[in-house]
Amino acid sequence: MAKYVLISLPSTLDSLKATIADNGTVYPYTIPNFKIGTLDALVQQADDLTKLDAACQALVAKVGDSLRTLYDGNDQKAAEQKVVNDKPTDQYLRSFTWNTVRYRADKPVDQATHSPASKTDRCTVYQQDLVTTDNDVKGKLNQYNQVKTNFTALQRRQTGNLSTKSLTPIIDPAVLVQDSEYLETHLIAVPTNLRKDFIKSYETLTERVVPRSAVELAHDDEFLLYAVTTFKKSSAEFQQKCREQKWTPRQYKYVEGGKEEEKRELERVAREEKKVWGEALRIVHNSWSESVMIWAHVMALRVFVESVLRYGLPLEFVPALVQTNSKLVKKVKTALDTAYAYLGGNAVGRDKRGKLTKDDAALTSEMAAAGVGGHGEGNEYTAYVYYEFEV
Repeated sequence: MAKYVLISLPSTLDSLKATIADNGTVYPYTIPNFKIGTLDALVQQADDLTKLDAACQALVAKVGDSLRTLYDGNDQKAAEQKVVNDKPTDQYLRSFTWNTVRYRADKPVDQATHSPASKTDRCTVYQQDLVTTDNDVKGKLNQYNQVKTNFTALQRRQTGNLSTKSLTPIIDPAVLVQDSEYLETHLIAVPTNLRKDFIKSYETLTERVVPRSAVELAHDDEFLLYAVTTFKKSSAEFQQKCREQKWTPRQYKYVEGGKEEEKRELERVAREEKKVWGEALRIVHNSWSESVMIWAHVMALRVFVESVLRYGLPLEFVPALVQTNSKLVKKVKTALDTAYAYLGGNAVGRDKRGKLTKDDAALTSEMAAAGVGGHGEGNEYTAYVYYEFEV
């Protein structure tokens, strides 16, 4: 699986490429130079963006799972739908540019606008867009799941075994005792391995069972379907005794034209399921584009804020995206640590095995808690802005 690292360093792109070497491919990650407010506002933004980043990541994962669900777990089919602004996701990330039409770049770092008159906080705008996207996916998937459940139930009634499937296409109403004041016909699904027991004992199961009334109507690999006639006074007891013997009483009422009606209903629900599936796919496809686009902008803004907090003014840091994989990402991290550990001063002192020393670990924990700098796995403090992620 592709692994991405978003970094920011007071360096050059060529220097980064030389440091990463063959462990990944480095691309510029273009971020506007936003207007900067107060230090307190930046620290608050860093905290808000950390939470928002997690929310974006969760939504992207949820939308990805929704695509796999719509394709019954087919990852390849789902991957084909992972397009952002008409580009494959990896291509969109590699060529990321800030969407100035959607999110104004000429405003302070803590302001975003959909219209020039608005002064809404950027994090609030991103959060609102995430909620809208999540609700779109949730609503349409709930509708699709309901339709699919109905369709599956109808299919099961047509294709299941004789203990569960619809009996409408099977039963000839001529075999049933109808409109009788005293008698009633029962339909019983008997497991094939209990056939002899049934034939031997059904007549004496209760009183008032019509002798030799059992007629086999159908069979499949698992069950045989019998019609048995009893007096109505014994009907409830007879059905209960059947259940005790592991025989399944089936409820059935003859309706003229029922066979044709069931067929029409199945075809109608099949058409509805196909239609709603297409609608769900369109919305989830668009939601993938939307959620990844929002996340990419949140990460860009987070890198900018963290870079200002870490490196200060003037703005001379270089943001970059490294595309690598799960095997090489540790080598990327090690190469960056080796080349840029000096940026952290004493905060990144290490022993001979490369682990943080005890005193320095306490110091870096305090710095990380204060929201200074990037992180790798487990929110580990780094000497530079560093974020790992997968899409």
